[in-house]
Amino acid sequence: MNTPQNRKKASPGLTQPANKPVRTENDNTCPLKPEMELKRLVQELEVYQLELEMQNEELRQAQVALETSRNAYAELYDFAPAGYFSFDPQGLVRSVNLPGAQLLGIERQRLLDKPMSRWIVDADGRKLFVKHCAEVLRREGDDCCEVWLQSSAGAKFFARLRSIAKDPVEGTHGVIRSMIIDVTEQVKLKTDLQDANDLLEQKVVERTQELLMANDHLVLEIGVRKDTEESLRMALKEVKQLKDRLEAENVYLQHEVARKFNFGEIIGQSSAISQVFDKVEQIALLNTTVLLQGETGTGKGVVARAIHARSSRKDRPMVTINCTALPANLIESELFGREKGAFTGASARQMGRFELADGGTIFLDEIGEMPMELQCKLLRVIQDGEFERLGSPRTIKVDVRIIAASNRKLEEEIKKGSFREDLYYRLNVFPITIPPLRARKEDIRMLVNFFVAKFNKKIGKNIETIPKESLEALENYDWPGNVRELESVVERATIISPGSSLRIHDQFNPALNASETPGVDLKGLADLERDHILHVLQKTNWRVEGKNGAAAILDINPSTLRARMRKFGVHRNNS
Repeated sequence: MNTPQNRKKASPGLTQPANKPVRTENDNTCPLKPEMELKRLVQELEVYQLELEMQNEELRQAQVALETSRNAYAELYDFAPAGYFSFDPQGLVRSVNLPGAQLLGIERQRLLDKPMSRWIVDADGRKLFVKHCAEVLRREGDDCCEVWLQSSAGAKFFARLRSIAKDPVEGTHGVIRSMIIDVTEQVKLKTDLQDANDLLEQKVVERTQELLMANDHLVLEIGVRKDTEESLRMALKEVKQLKDRLEAENVYLQHEVARKFNFGEIIGQSSAISQVFDKVEQIALLNTTVLLQGETGTGKGVVARAIHARSSRKDRPMVTINCTALPANLIESELFGREKGAFTGASARQMGRFELADGGTIFLDEIGEMPMELQCKLLRVIQDGEFERLGSPRTIKVDVRIIAASNRKLEEEIKKGSFREDLYYRLNVFPITIPPLRARKEDIRMLVNFFVAKFNKKIGKNIETIPKESLEALENYDWPGNVRELESVVERATIISPGSSLRIHDQFNPALNASETPGVDLKGLADLERDHILHVLQKTNWRVEGKNGAAAILDINPSTLRARMRKFGVHRNNS
């Protein structure tokens, strides 16, 4: 029997093994090993108990986290923007979220174990739902169907079901999970859009028919109008012929006589200008590139128009571009066009002159002023008939006849390195040199008659006679500005002549008055030109270039006007 002093303290529930001897005071033969083994076992049990307590704490924390996650999932499930249902293979409702119950207008608990077909409006919809459930269980992935549903309150709505099977076994078991959305408004909008589109197409067809009928009517009216115009033209021609027979010998009659030698707008009968007429006749009907050369004011633009008017392209436009009238950075845009945003300030797409002239003629005036970097692109257009707009990689093909003009001697420009030799050879296929007015003075009388008639009509004057001394003075002048200068002088003389006789004089230069002097000297004519230039410059506030500049009003090149100003000593302080 153990005494209290020999009793060992043990852990709760621990009993001594029956086969292990316990040492007593009277037993000196029992070894100490069993007692040490007991202590080791007690320590191991204590450690194991601590481990169990820690595992229990971890399990408790995991249970709390699981409960929190479950609550969060339940909140998300019940506040989703769509109705979520679970069906068994027979279509009975196994679970539903709050929006799904609200969609059918019934409490969630009352929906459970009820057939979904109860809320489907028609028999076709119920058949479709049964087929839909079978298809979902049979295949992998989701499937959709659309049926009309009716809530408990009687409200009908069009619903779209998107379903997927969960844990199917050979297509016969499992749960069907569906998302149901009210798409009534979407379907209505789609139907309304289709109806509007059908109505629009119908109106387009009706309007097209109306336009076709109107076009047929217009074509008929145009035909009638052409016949009427032709009859009127013939009548006017007869009236004009009668008027020509009865016209007295005056400026108008002289103008009609002069028209016998008028080649379009080119007026003259001299041998020098007749050679130009012959060359125009030779080249007009061909598509050959033409190079017009001559001094400023000789009428290169008039010759270009005459060539175009006699060509097979006369029904298409002749587009003119003056290479000196545009800044160098805009010439390429004007010639070839540009896309929106091609450079700063290019706010819209613009067609180039070559596109506008497609099928017609393009007249490149003062080609010698074209920058070298653009001459290469022009050469490509002449050779291949193609180019690209600024800011676009797309190649554009055109069929354009090119007529170029220059008051410079391009051979000298080639030597200076300012003009490409290969471009010159491409342009110089058929050169025509326009003679200066001083080389065909016998045409001056005819030109004066033509200009007087022109300005009589324009200004409303009635100049009928031209004094002999005035014509002689005009014929004796050297005309550095050529025909353009003559036209300006005649216009000013027409304006300031007081009666029916053309007087080359100026109120500020009495010495030029033909009534006070036996003739008109060349110095007086130069003074007249100087005063006319000064008058126009004062009128334009000394603006030389531009649309409303003095050069445009005088119809001369700005560089020519500046040369005249230097020649006559015209400065702003003259005013």
